[in-house]
Amino acid sequence: MTENHTELAVTTARGSVGGPTVVALRGDIDVDTATSLTTRLDALTSAPSLDLVLDLRGVTFIDCAGLGVLCRVRNRVLARTGRLRLVSDSARFRRMLRLVDLGGAFEVTSRLPDVLSRPVDAGAGPGAGARVALR
Repeated sequence: MTENHTELAVTTARGSVGGPTVVALRGDIDVDTATSLTTRLDALTSAPSLDLVLDLRGVTFIDCAGLGVLCRVRNRVLARTGRLRLVSDSARFRRMLRLVDLGGAFEVTSRLPDVLSRPVDAGAGPGAGARVALR
């Protein structure tokens, strides 16, 4: 591990019937965490018509591998006639999406949808690597 190591924590909360599924991420989404995160999100996005909210407010770094994970999730959700929303209050994250021409590809909001009745807390998980600061 490097001194810049930050673990990626992933917590999933399913909403009420017909409500969104929220995945809260905390830490780094990078080359070291992308494979395990992709595996988890692939399992989750195999269902049709999924209303998925990725809460990225706890994400501190993301690299091109992390952006690849987000694009993969988007493609899988849309291919199954679902909806994907990203929650991020980071101006740097939004700017990064625009710089790589993904600004219009994602529905990004700064807070969780009002239909959610409780906050989501993250647990612990593995991860680290080269990254871009979001805050």
